[in-house]
Formats: sequence, structure tokens, C-alpha cells
Amino acid sequence: MGEKTNENQEGDSMKHLHLTAAALALVAGPALAQQDTISIGMVLEPPNLDPTGGAAAAIDEVVYANVFEGLTRFGPDGSVQPALAKDWDVSEDGMVYTFYLNEGVTFHDGSEMNADDVVFSLDRARAEDSTNAQKALFAGIESVTAAGPLTVEVTLSEPNGNFPFNMAWGDAVIVAPETVEQLATTPIGTGPFTFSEWVQGDHVTLVRNENYWGEPVALSTATFKFISDGNAAFAAMMAGDIDAFPNFPAVELLSQFESDPRFEVVVGSTEGETILAMNNKQPPLDDVRVREAISHAINRQDIIDGAMFGYGTPIGTHFAPHNPDYVDLTEMSNYDPEKAKALLEEAGATDLTLRMMLPPPGYARNGGEIIASQLREVGIETEITNLEWAQWLEQVFGGKDFDLTIVSHTEPQDINIYARPDYYFQYDNADFQALIEELSVTSEPGMRTELNQQAQQVIAEDFVNGYLFQLAKVGVINAKIEGMWENAPTQANDLTGVRWVE
Repeated sequence: MGEKTNENQEGDSMKHLHLTAAALALVAGPALAQQDTISIGMVLEPPNLDPTGGAAAAIDEVVYANVFEGLTRFGPDGSVQPALAKDWDVSEDGMVYTFYLNEGVTFHDGSEMNADDVVFSLDRARAEDSTNAQKALFAGIESVTAAGPLTVEVTLSEPNGNFPFNMAWGDAVIVAPETVEQLATTPIGTGPFTFSEWVQGDHVTLVRNENYWGEPVALSTATFKFISDGNAAFAAMMAGDIDAFPNFPAVELLSQFESDPRFEVVVGSTEGETILAMNNKQPPLDDVRVREAISHAINRQDIIDGAMFGYGTPIGTHFAPHNPDYVDLTEMSNYDPEKAKALLEEAGATDLTLRMMLPPPGYARNGGEIIASQLREVGIETEITNLEWAQWLEQVFGGKDFDLTIVSHTEPQDINIYARPDYYFQYDNADFQALIEELSVTSEPGMRTELNQQAQQVIAEDFVNGYLFQLAKVGVINAKIEGMWENAPTQANDLTGVRWVE
């Protein structure tokens, strides 16, 4: 989710071999050394560094593919690719997946990674007391067994053609039982970078894993620096303290980068459905007429223009517009304040005051002010409380103590969260749950499309949440850097292919 949320190594990003003018005149010597360090800006600091035990997107933004790896992984185009598993087979009935692991893989502490670690990781994720934020990914697993040192058999309770996709999530990375208790503060994985330090409130530093089992990375050091303020982010980029800010927090300042040849502005798409989430069990929001009224009170384009400076695509359901199964349902909840007023009167819900809890991102804080003004026009007052990320996770996501909140759900193809009655917005629809259950066991592409579209229609008709816009991925990078992801098929700053070029 998104909201499933950095460093201070001064001078490191400008490490050059300095020669005096005299030396250059006398020696046709070495060229300037190739830069191999990078500073990455991030808006939010992760609450911990264990992707298997936390919901914040910022965790994966640091460690996905860099520190931790799963059986499979997402590529920059959203495709599912081999990772720790070099290949896999599926039984004819679709019930058994056999994964064949790469040889010579070690954890960062030098211990071997083998089939037993995979068994441990998947059993831990699906255990009754699991704290995995995406426990539903593992719910269909009947058993996990080591069929050999480098062979793992996963037996499902029913066929699931999406299982390799599920295993590519950051929540499904492989960890070792010996180090699992320390992952939150000292992560040990199998990836091409090892954890170096975390100065809380400032940065996390990773260094190249010289014993990496796969293709070595070009970067020797990567520092993730946490800068939530847009003006501070702008100043850090201009000063060269930050080399890349993949999700730049102040889109209103992008034009200044566009006119500067030192930088490249990259606009891509994300999996982030940005929603005005409503507590469906909390009166008066347990009345669909009130939820529909709120949806009709919202002018999406005003929010996109005012909070995102025009970056964002309007949505009418919880599905990414770039997905081929997307259905445009925005007209179902079009801006119609008069209809909103009539629905509130019909529901006997006049003179409402609702609590709106807002996490730190600009889309939430700025969007919340705009939505509060729009709701006021139809007779709904809001009490806004700005929360830090850890507070939001505890009170809203965990404690369900809210009426309204704004958050971007950045997990890929995650409409199935609406089939979880205990999820933070507490939507409980048995028919929808049955629909998602059918989807989970369906592998035929045409039928999956039909079920995905039915699911979108159901939650739109129930006005579960106010669907605002698909979050754009707007980044600023040094023009000499290549290999950063343009789009965000998952919440990650994958540095495995990043390098400096002259």
C-alpha cells in the first residue's frame, strides 16, 4: 500500500580524481575516475527496513531488489522475471509450483541460501501470527517443501495462475531464520547491495555486495536521503547533494529543472491509485448514500490541478488506467454537488462533521485542503489532523480510527484488498469476496479480464471510497545517470542497472 514509506555522505556524490593543471600538462595520464556513488532523495523515511513485516511503501523503495530478493521479481516494464529462482514448473492441474534455485547464492552474512530458507520464509509469511502486510498473497499455499537443496515445491489449495506474480512482491522476499529478528534495523538479504548504516531522520546507506551471486552492480555506494519538504528537495538537487529524486515532492518546481541541462525530468506512471478512503463501518459512512454523496462532491480535476499541478489521471475505481483490463467508470461518480446534497438529505445526514486524517505526502496534505473545501460546499465539515507516517500506520491503517483519509495505494493490481473485511476501510461484501476468490483460481486471460472488470464495477457502484487519480511518477535525475526506472510497476528504487555515463 501506500502507503505498504534517507543520507548524508557529503562530497561522496562528486568523487573525482583531481589532477593539477601542471600534472595534466605533463602527463597524458588517466581520465577522471568513473563516478560510482549515488545519492537518492526520498520523501518519506521507512519506519523499518523489513519488507516482510511492514506496510510502508518506503521500505521497498530502499530495499527491493537492492538488499532483498524473492523467488521472482518485477522488471521495469512490470513483467515477472526470474530472481532467486532461475526457473519454475507448474503441474498440469495448476496446484504445484516447483522452483529451481540459483546455485552459489549467499546471504550478506556469508551463510548459504537454499531451499530451507525458502520454506522458512513462505511458512513465516503465511503463519497465523504473521505480521506480513500482504498476508493474502500466501493464503492459498497448502504446503512448502524442500525437494532438494535447490528445489522447492509449493502446493496450493487451489490453482492460482498469478502465483509467480505474487512471489515478485517485496513482501515475499527470502530471508534466513538466523537473522530474521534483526531485519527491521539491520537487514540481511541476498541482493547486490549490503546494508551499511541508518541514521534515523536523515539517511540509509547501502554498499556494493562484493560477493554477490549474480551480475555485479556498477554503483559502489547508494545513499537514500529523506527530504519531505519540496523546497529543501529543490535546493538539494540544485546543490548536487542529491543526484536523483525519483518521486520529486514539489511538482510546481519542475519547470526550473526542465530548463537546466544538468537535469532530466522523467514523467512515468505508477500503480498508485490515490483515493479518499472512507471508513465503511463508521456511521454515517456505513450508509452507501453518504459515500456516494461524498464521491459526487469531489471535483477530481481541481484536485489534480491544485495538489499535483496537473500530473495525474482521473480514476473512477481502484484499478490502474494503463492496465488493459481497466474500465473507465469516472462518470459514475462525476462531480455533481446538487446530487450530493440530495443524497445527504435523503440519508438524513445533514450537518455532518467528519475527521480527515492526512499522512505527510503533498498529494494528501494539499489534496485534503481542496477536498475539505469541496465537501463544505455540500454541507459536510471536516476536522483535519495531519499525521506523521508512523502515526498514520498505527492509527488509520492499523487502528481504523478515522472517518476519511487520503492515500495512494502503490501495490500492483491490488483490487483484492476490497475482499478483506478487516482491511482499514472495512468494506465487507460477500459477493465481491466470492468474485475475487473466483479470480484467484482463474488463469484463462479472457475470463480474468471479465472478472477484473466486474470487480471494478462492484466497488464503484458501492462507492467504497472516493476514487481520485492515478499517481504520476515524476522524478528529477542528474542527466549523466542512466538506468533509473521511468515507471513504477512496484514501489521500488531498483539500482541494479543504474550507472553514470559521460
